Formats: sequence, C-alpha cells, structure tokens
Amino acid sequence: MQGFIEKMRTQLSEPVQYQLLLNDDSIDLNTHLGKHITLRFTGNIACVHCHKAIKKTYNQGYCYPCFIKLAQCDLCIMKPETCHYHLGTCREPAWGDSFCFQPHIVYLANSSGIKVGITRQTQTPTRWIDQGAVQALPIVNVSSRYLAGLIEVVLAKHVSDKTNWQKMLKSQSPSIDLIAQRDVLLTECEVELARIYQQFSPNSVELLADAQVVDIEFPINHYPDKIKSFNFDQHAEVSGVLQGIKGQYLLLNTGVINIRKFTGYELEFLVQ
Repeated sequence: MQGFIEKMRTQLSEPVQYQLLLNDDSIDLNTHLGKHITLRFTGNIACVHCHKAIKKTYNQGYCYPCFIKLAQCDLCIMKPETCHYHLGTCREPAWGDSFCFQPHIVYLANSSGIKVGITRQTQTPTRWIDQGAVQALPIVNVSSRYLAGLIEVVLAKHVSDKTNWQKMLKSQSPSIDLIAQRDVLLTECEVELARIYQQFSPNSVELLADAQVVDIEFPINHYPDKIKSFNFDQHAEVSGVLQGIKGQYLLLNTGVINIRKFTGYELEFLVQ
C-alpha cells in the first residue's frame, strides 16, 4: 500500500489496537507483529491542512504558511496558560471557540513515570495512548483549555509535565498509585488552585474524586535493548521485524520510528 500518512488510529482494548492510515486505506498493524515490514518514503510530502506539495513540514505536517496562519499551530496550543483569546488576538476566534472552549480534562498518567497533562474530554483515552501511558487518571474536569493549562502549571511544580520518550520505549513502567498521588498533589496545591478557581465561575471546575485509574496494555512482544531512532529525512527506507507498538512509535528489531512526526509524508508499506 502507498499513501500520505497520518498519526496512527488507536482503540483501547487489551492490548491497544493500532491502524496505520495511508490516504483512505488503513492497515491493522497488530496482525503484523512478529513480521518483517518495510516503510519506504517516496520523497513526496503534502501539508495536512491545505494539501499543498512541500519540501519540509512544520509542527508535524503543516506547510510554513499554514504554520504561521492557523490557530491550531499557535504556541498556546502547547502552552495553554499563554492563551490570548481574551485579548482579541486569537488567529482564528471561531476555531478557538470550538476547540479551546470545550470541556478539558487535567489528568495524571504513568508513561516514563508520573506526569500531569491536559486534553479535551473527547480525546480520552486517545491522548493517553499516544503518550505511551500504561496508567491514567482524570482528576479535574474544566470548562476551557486555558483553565486546564493554569491548573497544569501549578501541578507541574511537583510532578513532570513531559514524557521521557526513550525511557517510555525501553520498558514497562512500574505501576504507580495514581489515586494516592492525586490526593497528595491536590493537598499540596490547594491554596494555589483555590486562587485560580476564584477567577472563574463555580461550575467551571469539577473535581473527579470518584474517577478510576485506566490501565493501558500495548501490543509489545519485545522491548528494544537500545533506542535507535529512524528519520525519513535521512534514510528513505525503514525496515525490520515489528516487535511492538507504543505511543505513536513502531518498535522494530532495528530501531524505532515515530509515525506522528512524519505526518504528511507519502510512504509505501510492505510486508514480507
């Protein structure tokens, strides 16, 4: 099969089910575990938004004009606490209304260890899977991305807000009592969080005291002993035995490849 790739589609099950998307075709990757596969970059790249042919991508799949124009490429998407919608300077206010002003979850996850993160309510558990988390616990439901970002900044003073992708790919993270960690965090941050909550209406924040931990199992036959990362910009062909899938990475016996990083690249997919 051949086509322009998107990030892999996932479905929470035991284990997670993965599909590689090539244009309108999808490939059930779980069925290819243990097989020798080849991904070959044709040299063609297309912007994921305007579909214009380009030579390089920005922000995982965009051409430069879309990157500097679209609100979805703004810094505040990565750092929601820097949202400037209220200042009237949002690149696309209508898009901001539909994307940023909808329910968001602040969560704890265990990927390369405990971390705090945020995501749209509709993106659970997809966001956790994409980060390679083996456990996740929603802790607060809020009315906007900006509010979620403010809460995340406070909690990130005590736990990481990033995943160590190399550590995440090397082994299964030991289990963490996320409920106990949540209770400690919310107690330690009680005063700072109260100040944030006072800036918003009472129904803007819902503490999810009864939420349960979501356990996530990934389809992995063997973890890599060393992490060697492939890059289609340097080597057009990636080949090896598919030993596992975690986050948005394919784990081959020859190295690992981050599929999401190359969104918009045209690839050939071959199975021996």
